[in-house]
Amino acid sequence: MQMIHAPMTAQEPAIVVVGSREDAHQAPNTTESKTAEELRQTTNVRNTEDALRYFPSLLVRKRHIGDTQAPLATRTSGVGASARSLIYSDGVLLSALIGNNNSFASPRWGMVSPEEIDRVDVLYGPFSARYPGNAIGGVVEISTRMPGHLQGSVTVAGNRQHFDQYGTDGNYPAYQIAGTVGDKAGPLSWFLSANHVDSKSQPLAYITVAQSPTSATPGRAVTGAFDRLSRTGSPIFVIGAGGFERQRQDNFKAKMALDLASGFKVRWQSAVFLNDTNSHARTYLTDAGGNDVLSGVVNIGGRNISIPATAFSNQVYRFDERHWMHSASIEQAAPGFFWSLTGSIYDYGKSEQRIVGSAAAIGTNGAGSVVRMNGTGWRTLDLHGYAHATGAHQVHVGAHYDGFTLKNARFATADWKSGERGALTQLSRGHTRTFAIWAEDQWSLAPSLMATIGARYEWWKAYGGRNFSMAPVLAVEQPEVISSGLSPKASLRWQGTRGWSATLSAARAIRFPTVSELYQAIATGPTITVPNPNLRPEKANSAELAVEHRSNGGHIRLSLFREVVRDALLSQSAPLPGSTQLFNYVQNVGKTRTNGLEASFERRDLLPRFDVSGSFTLTDPTIVSDPAFRAAEGKNIPQVPRRKATLVGTWRATNAASFTLAGRYASRSYGTIDNSDVVAHTYQGFEPYLVLDARAVVKLPRNLQFAVGAENFTDKRYFLFHPFPGRTLTAEVGWRF
Repeated sequence: MQMIHAPMTAQEPAIVVVGSREDAHQAPNTTESKTAEELRQTTNVRNTEDALRYFPSLLVRKRHIGDTQAPLATRTSGVGASARSLIYSDGVLLSALIGNNNSFASPRWGMVSPEEIDRVDVLYGPFSARYPGNAIGGVVEISTRMPGHLQGSVTVAGNRQHFDQYGTDGNYPAYQIAGTVGDKAGPLSWFLSANHVDSKSQPLAYITVAQSPTSATPGRAVTGAFDRLSRTGSPIFVIGAGGFERQRQDNFKAKMALDLASGFKVRWQSAVFLNDTNSHARTYLTDAGGNDVLSGVVNIGGRNISIPATAFSNQVYRFDERHWMHSASIEQAAPGFFWSLTGSIYDYGKSEQRIVGSAAAIGTNGAGSVVRMNGTGWRTLDLHGYAHATGAHQVHVGAHYDGFTLKNARFATADWKSGERGALTQLSRGHTRTFAIWAEDQWSLAPSLMATIGARYEWWKAYGGRNFSMAPVLAVEQPEVISSGLSPKASLRWQGTRGWSATLSAARAIRFPTVSELYQAIATGPTITVPNPNLRPEKANSAELAVEHRSNGGHIRLSLFREVVRDALLSQSAPLPGSTQLFNYVQNVGKTRTNGLEASFERRDLLPRFDVSGSFTLTDPTIVSDPAFRAAEGKNIPQVPRRKATLVGTWRATNAASFTLAGRYASRSYGTIDNSDVVAHTYQGFEPYLVLDARAVVKLPRNLQFAVGAENFTDKRYFLFHPFPGRTLTAEVGWRF
């Protein structure tokens, strides 16, 4: 893995410059990087998040091509903690910090086309004062291309997944076409990109019912159920599958940059993401006449089973989304001096989900509900300045603003497919706002020793919270909440001879609650859970010792890290009273602790024309104290595996052909805060997996490139709550000019 600068000699110091522009900010964090060329050679990148597939300790929970709910898990946080990492594209925030979950708060990867990517950098831990406390787990910086001359590209790809489990057996294709074009004329450069995805997914959920101890009375006998255990070990029947998503997505983006006199640069970009998703469900049950059975009292294997009318309805829905992203920046660079001002807007211009109301309405225009998040979004503004204070000091200062808005309203409708919205049945809304100032001094203590001392102070406010429910009745105007805090940072780096270096870092990070953690209410039947607007910020104390060797042939690194979080904001999946459906609770947990070891290596030409890279991570993620739920103490932090590993080998057979074999491994984890989900290989379980991928690339004359690949080519069946894809074959052809 190369760093941001050109390959260095064994004596050159390893300096990482963060960001897509020359902002002169040297990060104290452990950093891993990949260029677009490396990704094209080794990785089947169908969506932008695929670029992170083989980075140390990272997991993106991508369930299928085009998945819009693909959160990032890091060394110390699971896939349900989307607000514990930060993802940027050219300095624009893609992390949806309106929540901390693996659904609507997942990063907005769709705003970046894979064809745009120039490089990806991952910074581990919260050790830079430049970033908010959400950087507890790390920061992903995606840099995209701006042309220096007329250039463009066209890529066409096709994919085919085969998936068979329980009563499902089918093929699920996906198609993609993407293009870019750009040019530079004098001081003005421009870039246009477009990306279209059409995909079908395997089932994302299974419909289950508890097995009854009651013997069946004479009645409607059905067949097709599968006798299994739930993740807590209780007997269940799997009676159907749902979440078969058909997605049509488009991304369009325009960028311009203007280089002015005196080192001034002005940049602008706008993008739109369109998503049209239809999901359906299938029952496995049939009666004696061969009719599909979706609800009612039935006889399964001599047991009396009652299937609710809504058992399949949550898996039958439609999404219609139109999201906008805009950003503008101005910067000036001069010898020993740099400043920049960047502003961005992300707007849920349209976000509408239509859900069927009951089994009787499936396949018809019956009653249901409409969920709208129109008007949800965020705004950010960042000011950054840099100067050489003296020959030994490089001082960075900055100021930050962000504002997040949640608008989540549910309406009744007589026609779930296309009917008008009726009465408002549920509402959650609110705002958060943060102001921050930060400073960081990179102090050269000696030719081989550099200290980085920094601090960030943040003022946070939550306001405008309101919750409403028609039935059960709820109408609450939530109180305003204000908090603030200081996050100090320190790092000491020794640069030895022959490419060796060692870095010791420590930092405090404060993550304030997201607007949905504060204000998102949950209603089920006669019960409603009122959100807690007084959640406390979680406070992380992190430390890392990294020893690394770099040379022209590659690198090897060993990191020891520790993270202690007080008042950790954790969610657990559990049913609410009166319902079998799972919901997420958010609560402050007294103290969590994670100690870990991470090894990363890359070696070019380990054998002639053969490159290898990989990583291995060991952790002990532990809930130390939870006064509100003592059963969780001593248990594993949810969704954080104790072991992770990657291994990638690439044979460059010729200058025009390469073949890559790669593997991803993770040990089992738990989905519940008390680790009561003892069965891993079942729907909603979190089991260990070893997945193997392959890719072959051939560069043809006339700037053509052809590639074929396979993901999970051993067809491993595994669950990370959801069933994950089976063997997927891919082929692509690209042309660049």
